[in-house]
Amino acid sequence: MCRICWILVVIFGISSGSMAYKFILSGDAIKSEDGRFSVQLTAAERDLVLAEMRTFLDSVQKITLAVAKNDFETAGKAARKVGRAAQQDMPGSLVGKLPLEFKKLGFDTHSKFTQLALDAEQMADTEHTMKQLGRLLENCVACHATFKLEVVENQ
Repeated sequence: MCRICWILVVIFGISSGSMAYKFILSGDAIKSEDGRFSVQLTAAERDLVLAEMRTFLDSVQKITLAVAKNDFETAGKAARKVGRAAQQDMPGSLVGKLPLEFKKLGFDTHSKFTQLALDAEQMADTEHTMKQLGRLLENCVACHATFKLEVVENQ
């Protein structure tokens, strides 16, 4: 009897590990002809990711204008809008499809926006804020250079 239990535990462990690898680590991406990884999503999922990227870009524009006016309160608000708290808006089913490196860049970008918000409001230092923004934009460039989003039906 104990032997059957152990066999079931091993089978369950292997199944769980495989599923965790597939949905947490690997995601769903294939190498495309242009050298980037193609992330395979439904049309609605792609629209959601692109909407988040447009929100990032909108925040970057607002931060840039605010810093130019020495309005660090507004810069902080714009950064906080897309900070760590915004990560919670992504459905788990979508996150499971994203490759690990894509997720790392996304989580790091949200974190950098949060840190920029805190520093802008507390330090009010133009040079520091612009350096943070430049480092944050490195994530955007890396993501767009590495990945593209493609719609795949029947997912």
